[in-house]
Amino acid sequence: MTAVDGAHSPFRVRSFRFQWPADLATSWAFEMETLILGWYVLSTTGSVQQLVVLGALAWLGSLFAPFFGILGDRIGVRALLCTTRAAYALLAALLMVLTSSGALEPWHVFAIAAIAGLMRPSDMGMRNVLVGQTMRPEMLMSALGISRTTSDTARIAGALTGTGGVALIGMGPAYAVVTAMYVAAFLFTLGVTGPPLRAAQGRADAAAAKPFAGLKQAIVYVWNKPDLLGAFSMAFLVNLLAFPIFLGLLPYVARDVYAIGQSGLGYLAAAFATGALAGSLLVSASRLRLQAGRVMLLNAAAWFAAILLFGQTRSMGVGLALLFVAGFVQSFCLTPLAAVMLRSASEAMRGRVMGLRMLAIWGLPLGLLAAGPIIERFGYSATTLLYSGLGLAATGAISFGWRRALWHRSATANSAN
Repeated sequence: MTAVDGAHSPFRVRSFRFQWPADLATSWAFEMETLILGWYVLSTTGSVQQLVVLGALAWLGSLFAPFFGILGDRIGVRALLCTTRAAYALLAALLMVLTSSGALEPWHVFAIAAIAGLMRPSDMGMRNVLVGQTMRPEMLMSALGISRTTSDTARIAGALTGTGGVALIGMGPAYAVVTAMYVAAFLFTLGVTGPPLRAAQGRADAAAAKPFAGLKQAIVYVWNKPDLLGAFSMAFLVNLLAFPIFLGLLPYVARDVYAIGQSGLGYLAAAFATGALAGSLLVSASRLRLQAGRVMLLNAAAWFAAILLFGQTRSMGVGLALLFVAGFVQSFCLTPLAAVMLRSASEAMRGRVMGLRMLAIWGLPLGLLAAGPIIERFGYSATTLLYSGLGLAATGAISFGWRRALWHRSATANSAN
């Protein structure tokens, strides 16, 4: 099998040929919508605090992600994604009408963003579950890598099609494009297939019918499977100590470290996103059967090493290169992480497991909140040194503590079957 064959093999599956464009349209619409609404709130209210509140609403739904996973196990992930993407389209259409009629007020934006925020954090996890349900084991890593390109390309192009689109054609027409993308995502999702729902799935389905019982079952299930618990711990770790540097603190780096302003911030963000896209493409096209557990751990260590170097350099050229590297190894960490969880979870539990995995996102706001006062007291370089050092130490501890489940060659996490 050639590299090209490896890259395109998931598209031989009819369901994936519908899922990939559905996910792509959804990701682009998410990114455009975030930028359009953020610009509107900042320009209308002039308040950075309100901008921060708007951004925080996007995290709201991660608290409920496990329950979306339970619902996905009960009614089917395809049905759940069809429902949520139809809801995104309706909410976007409402904003389009309010904007075009001149009736839009900031409180409308906050209310609609809060409703959408209940659903959006679960979208990526449910996509991965659907990939796991429709792909043969030897195609799983390639399919996850290609699936991840939908969000990588959205981060690169979102700034141009979001705020740039508003500047060119106005907010109303730009929101019409967003609405059209959500409608396209819904229609493509209708073409996705999944495993047939069975009339009874034993105790797992009985728990899924009772949300809190299902949540408890998912927690116990993950806790008693070392590979799942190790992968979940790694997901929380990178959200706590890695993502804050590359997502939340880049504006600070652009202004106070490199003194390059808003336009320079775009270059920094694009470097990280481009590296992530390159990594996703290589994961999907690789001829090697990657041992997911080992690859996840090694690239997590490389990610924290990139943070350490990035925090000490004052050269923008070197910084851009390190951001590209960080984005690249990020894909080689998170895509195998998803593969480990999907391989290790039973079919009946995948929705709940991936929904529970979304709770790891809460490491990001915790890491950001801690970084602020640490930077003020000790400086940016010392903060990156602290975060990267703790990250490397914790990665080593996870590798050693769960070595039988994640590092040994014979472990399920390192098998393609």
